[in-house]
Amino acid sequence: MQVNELLIEGFGRLPELVHDAVDGLTAEQLRWAPAPGANTIGWLVWHLTRVQDSHLTELIDGAEELWVTGDFAGRFGLDPDPGNTGYGHTAADVATVRAESPDALIAYFDAVHERTIAFLEKLSPEDLDVIVDERWDPPVSLGVRLVSVWDDDTQHMGQAAYVRGLLP
Repeated sequence: MQVNELLIEGFGRLPELVHDAVDGLTAEQLRWAPAPGANTIGWLVWHLTRVQDSHLTELIDGAEELWVTGDFAGRFGLDPDPGNTGYGHTAADVATVRAESPDALIAYFDAVHERTIAFLEKLSPEDLDVIVDERWDPPVSLGVRLVSVWDDDTQHMGQAAYVRGLLP
């Protein structure tokens, strides 16, 4: 198995999880929090998609975030601000992420996922050693960044699935 095939396998497991987490829910259920200040299903899926969109866009020459160039932001009641990925959100910020429906989450995730897979298909093992972020010590390689995004996404998917199980 090639390393890009391994990454495709990992990222390729996310669509089913995303769809299962939101399919059939109402807009109100997407915004339901199990406790005051807790993250909602809608916010968790939006955030993991925003992170993937933001981080992968940084890796694709000449690309712009789908959040910014598409019509997705309006379907969440938000502006297409590339800096709004959910990092540092307060409970009040979480409440502003209001997906109009599960379809809004799925459409945005599916578009980002499609671009991610297209990027991964072209990777060679040597590409993974390229330094993509020198703000850290040690600097972050492409391989480390991809694993970081995948890890973040899977953690948030687990949280979204858990919250779905708690829905009244």
